[in-house]
Amino acid sequence: MIIESTSKTVTLNGVPARIWEGQTESGIPVHCYVTRVCVREDQDCTQFEKELVEHRQPSAEVAAIPMRMIL
Repeated sequence: MIIESTSKTVTLNGVPARIWEGQTESGIPVHCYVTRVCVREDQDCTQFEKELVEHRQPSAEVAAIPMRMIL
């Protein structure tokens, strides 16, 4: 999958999660609820940290997801 961070966040079981949108290699649209992202300690994460703060507007489908979700 290739996913992009959106500006939309929700709470899942009391934990904040950012919604990322993208698609699989075969083109199937997906959205992911990401609560944590980490980089291996031996890697320079300077560029990753810059990219992590960039967010695009969510699609209409994702924007309609309630801010508080219960799983």
